[in-house]
Amino acid sequence: MTQPFKGTALITGASTGIGSIYAERLARRGYDLVLVARNRERLNALAARLTSETRQNVEVLPADLANADDLAQVERKLREDASISLLVNNAGIGTHTGLLDSDVERMAEMINLNVTALTRLTYAAVPGFVARHNGAVVNLSSIVSLAPELLNGVYGGSKAYVTAFTQALNKELAGKGVQVQAVLPGATATDFWQIGGLPVENLDPGIVMSAEHLVDGALQDFDNGVLISLPSVQDLQAYEHYEASRQALFGQLSSNRLAPRYSA
Repeated sequence: MTQPFKGTALITGASTGIGSIYAERLARRGYDLVLVARNRERLNALAARLTSETRQNVEVLPADLANADDLAQVERKLREDASISLLVNNAGIGTHTGLLDSDVERMAEMINLNVTALTRLTYAAVPGFVARHNGAVVNLSSIVSLAPELLNGVYGGSKAYVTAFTQALNKELAGKGVQVQAVLPGATATDFWQIGGLPVENLDPGIVMSAEHLVDGALQDFDNGVLISLPSVQDLQAYEHYEASRQALFGQLSSNRLAPRYSA
């Protein structure tokens, strides 16, 4: 059955893992695609398969988002292509290695990709979405944005930025026809772990979700307008209590008086 055309989805980090699953699922939902990643060969293979299987138009845009010129090329695409209705900021890197064993230049590269590139691409896409009163941004964050102690501090901090940025965008763009979502995967069976120096085979299988299940859960949340998608959290009540407590703090966070606990 042919799906109604939903516009074009631009997906970063699209050649493998979570990004490639998003590409497949979105094509089957009726989106044309712009696939962004460094590996042209993998992108071409994925594009050929999805074009054959779904009959959607699939454009390949090889780019290293850590490279300023390549990033600017993707930004231009987002600003100039009015068919784009969905940006999936999936590209990112991580590591489990702690501060004392990490190279600061590698950490700076992580911030550049996980934070700076994601921010610039969102800034390139959102004004057009607002002007057309139609569009969505999905930002791939991580459960470590809620529990930064679990892995490398720079990685956790970068993903905390992604979650906070998405929450703030959600408020800023309310009523403007733009949906935003942060997806917070737990451990997921992709090459992310191998690249970060800890093959997924070393993890407890009981905590590792397939990329297919992760994306399917996130898309169901997207359909339901869920801002923070937590596909691996079995009992959502704990997060709902956490979020309610966080919001309850809002009225107490700033005051012209020192708190009584500081009195002599």
